[in-house]
Amino acid sequence: MTPTALATEAGPAQIDPLAPAPRGMWFGHGVRVSRRRGPHRPHTDSDSVCTRRFCVGRRGDLLMVEHDLTSDELSDQLAPLLADELADRGLLRGQRDFELVFTGIIRSTIDGGLPAFTRFYRNSMASLEAGIAPFAPVHEHAEQLLQGTSLIDLGSCFGFFPLRVASRGIDVVATDLSAPTMKLLAAVSKRMHRPLRTLCCDAAQVPLPDRYADTVTVLHLLEHLNPVTADAVIGQALRLARRRVVIAVPFEDEPRVCYGHVQRFDPTVLDGIAARITNANETVRARVEEYHGGWLILDRKRPAPLR
Repeated sequence: MTPTALATEAGPAQIDPLAPAPRGMWFGHGVRVSRRRGPHRPHTDSDSVCTRRFCVGRRGDLLMVEHDLTSDELSDQLAPLLADELADRGLLRGQRDFELVFTGIIRSTIDGGLPAFTRFYRNSMASLEAGIAPFAPVHEHAEQLLQGTSLIDLGSCFGFFPLRVASRGIDVVATDLSAPTMKLLAAVSKRMHRPLRTLCCDAAQVPLPDRYADTVTVLHLLEHLNPVTADAVIGQALRLARRRVVIAVPFEDEPRVCYGHVQRFDPTVLDGIAARITNANETVRARVEEYHGGWLILDRKRPAPLR
């Protein structure tokens, strides 16, 4: 999973990324985002705070954000920019503000919901597949670990990894708890000629048959979930996988709240999960790796034939 989402399994903020919006501005759920036209002007409001790329103020329950980003800068690398300039300075109140401002920047930069997000997707995929985005090594490694010709990706969020895999001709099902996000992914995948299927569902209760896909991926999702729900998601992944489950998590000193992280992982935690799984299921092998975070790879000792 990328560092941000329009919804997470832990608590969806049902943001409609394609809702109508006036030119150069986006408003929703108490957040107004606008794109600056012309040079920066000093603010008369003493409550406003200006950073390198943003001006932020609050008026009652309304959060107002002005930015100077361009269409070329619309990509998933907005996430660390927002974290560094706004969230870490206390200018955003948690994950909800983060996601709303993220959406507002995209929508206020280019007119029209689908054109704006198509540009965002194209920019993001270009930097990810060129290996220059911070998250690129995670996608590259996950792709190397795939087995077979069918994939279910749990907690897909924007669906960058499913789109990457779909370009190889693999049968891909992307899933997420947010219906608007899955609607967006379905529309963009057609525009980008990377066909895949989308499914709106809870990753802990996936309405697909057992052994449905050769590989099931769970990339940067578990950190958004409490341990009980995370175990349920791993159980679903094992049920759905014919051959392999690939799980990736970040290693953090503390969970990054603005990204919606609620638990932290390190090699010891992953080793414990692997031991619990193999002790409870003698048909599964588990191994833990470290590469730009942590990896838990679960393989069936007697895999089903490839699809």
